[in-house]
Amino acid sequence: MRVFKFGGASIKDATAVRNVLHVLKTIGFTNSMIIASAMGKTTNALEDVVNNYFDKPENLDESLQLVKRYHFDIIKELFEDKNHLVYSKTELLFNEMSFFLSNNKSPNYNFVYDQIVSYGEVLSTTILSLYMNEHAVDNVWIDARNLIKTDTTYRDAVVDWSKTATAIQSQIQSHKLYITQGFIGSDPNHFSVTLGREGSDYSAAIFAYCLDAESVTIWKDVSGVLNADPRYFEDTILLDQISYHEAIEMAFYGASVIHPKTLQPLRNKEIPLYVKSFIHPELSGTSVTKGADLIPYVPCFIVKKKQLLLSVASKDFSFIMESHISDIFKIFDENHIKVNVIQNSAISFSVCVEDKFNNFESLKDELSKKFNVTFNEEVSLYTIRHFTEEALERVVKDKTVLLKQVNRDTVQIVTKE
Repeated sequence: MRVFKFGGASIKDATAVRNVLHVLKTIGFTNSMIIASAMGKTTNALEDVVNNYFDKPENLDESLQLVKRYHFDIIKELFEDKNHLVYSKTELLFNEMSFFLSNNKSPNYNFVYDQIVSYGEVLSTTILSLYMNEHAVDNVWIDARNLIKTDTTYRDAVVDWSKTATAIQSQIQSHKLYITQGFIGSDPNHFSVTLGREGSDYSAAIFAYCLDAESVTIWKDVSGVLNADPRYFEDTILLDQISYHEAIEMAFYGASVIHPKTLQPLRNKEIPLYVKSFIHPELSGTSVTKGADLIPYVPCFIVKKKQLLLSVASKDFSFIMESHISDIFKIFDENHIKVNVIQNSAISFSVCVEDKFNNFESLKDELSKKFNVTFNEEVSLYTIRHFTEEALERVVKDKTVLLKQVNRDTVQIVTKE
């Protein structure tokens, strides 16, 4: 079985959905599984719904109606029959959301977030599945929440691989086309969970691993894995092939084309990963396989914006010892703060972190009980794999360097721009 992942950009409007049909007819679709994200920026729009639910209830209905109109506008363009089943099914999903928001008793933001935001993928795959059936691409829609089983860590759930493998293998048969959701699963009480932002790639890897898939293809609006993000760098270069190891390193440092958790399950079973363009499906894109060289061998640039640079020093000017570092990391973990760079000296400890759950104030207060804390907000972290002096100069030009760390293959630089 082949696994295909289509992200939000690939199904953002009616034209894009029609293009998915074109891609499938170009590459073939029997014995395959499609993992789809929410349409366009739906996840962001549903986050607004959740935020309004907690903070601005007077705007709640308007924000939900905005999401509804967006999906029904796509449906109207895709389906000529105004009595098509897609209308009632989509209406039902929005009714379910409204019912939950009206009856929920939980004050837990992350729990509510997952119950609402997960509908983005359910909506997109419902529309996509019915459209494919309408155009003679017979498929089976399946709810990923019945298959991917996790713990109760809402917004960043941990997969129960044993239960997930059992569920997937018992329900997925060969020689069919399945359409299901990325990014979502369910906890032991069958409440919806999400696997972290950009988790649809991870979902594709989970299904591929459990099914011993032939391959995974991630369809993007770029030609493959590039050596830099074209939003921040000019003259980017397509990487024809890279190894699992290299891809994992790039993902770890923050490369956005491949989700960090995606690669390890594929490497464990040596399942090839392809990153290809849904605009030009005939092109070969990038292959990620065991032991493949980096071709071409060029510096690879990764940038992470909106970072925080913290310096933590002992209040009595004593050395920062292992026990101190252990305490610091315990506080990071409790506040779900991701550490991207570490640098320490005798009396201070500097870290570049990202605060995706908006817990920095809590972290700062906790650290300040034991340490002196200084910080820089809105800094950028640049990582260069296989760096050269020319590549390094390109990154630091016209920037203030706050931290620099170099090893044999990689340099990391924290800058203020």
